[in-house]
Amino acid sequence: MADNCTDATVDIARASGAEVIPSVGNDEKKAGALNQVLDGLLPQLDIHDVIMVMDADSVIVEDFLATALGRLEDDPDLIAVGGVFNGEPGGGLIGQLQRNEFSRYQRYISRRKGKVFVLTGTASIFRGYALQAVADARGTLIPGHHAKVYDTLAMTEDNELTLALKSLGAKMVSPRECRVITEIMPDLRALWRQRSRWQRGALENIGAYGLTRTTARYWRQQVGIGYGTIALNAYLLLMLITLLAADEFQMAWFWFIVGCIFIVERVVTVAAQGWRGVLLAAPLVIEFAYDLILQAVYVKSLIDIASGRKSGWNTVVREVAPQ
Repeated sequence: MADNCTDATVDIARASGAEVIPSVGNDEKKAGALNQVLDGLLPQLDIHDVIMVMDADSVIVEDFLATALGRLEDDPDLIAVGGVFNGEPGGGLIGQLQRNEFSRYQRYISRRKGKVFVLTGTASIFRGYALQAVADARGTLIPGHHAKVYDTLAMTEDNELTLALKSLGAKMVSPRECRVITEIMPDLRALWRQRSRWQRGALENIGAYGLTRTTARYWRQQVGIGYGTIALNAYLLLMLITLLAADEFQMAWFWFIVGCIFIVERVVTVAAQGWRGVLLAAPLVIEFAYDLILQAVYVKSLIDIASGRKSGWNTVVREVAPQ
């Protein structure tokens, strides 16, 4: 689905054997482009058909489709299978920080035995009739325009579609075998814009759905982020005041041991990233700084929502790959 392309994407994709559908007059970003193709596709499907939605900047592992389709065939009640993503190579320090973050998210999903938090837009598979059910329920049971699969008002269309399906009682899973390599943000500016969209989108999505049994866990997550933001910054401020006021330094062995345990946890959870990930996690201070940036994004998103400020899409200019 080529949306408002201004380069040679359509021609190159067709020359490579892909069937390309350019969007027509779309001004509703990714969700609008997806709706255009789904409007014509869904009526043609039967009960056995599935639809895969994935980003053009993502790469799935070889067994992704076999695993996902196998899960759907084995469990008739299963509605969707999502991917578990990791970052592409490169990006220097900022890139490795993102890969460490994604690695911990993979472990979190694995501990939950694949229970879905978000059907990631990087790559997910849906039963066709489930997407039709979402379109039919829009405007009555769930937010959005009637007969449209994706809510074009949502900044994070994958998170919103997850809430829509869960609100309709859908069963879904994200197996650890369904891995996806996706784009990372190359610098702090791009990272800030991406995470601002993710964070604000998540807040606005649960605001649109309200507090329900489906959204309660998502509300708890956002409250937890808020509490963590206050707690961490209050702790750092207290430490600074203590250091400035103290006449001498004394080792508190209890807190030293607690700190060592914390370091071990941070290192073990990124072991899959190899020595680069481990070296970045071990000092703590670098990842602490990264966490503070994400917390600043959270606070800024709350302020923007409260003030009614509009937010734009995040476009990252990628370097041309060597021939």
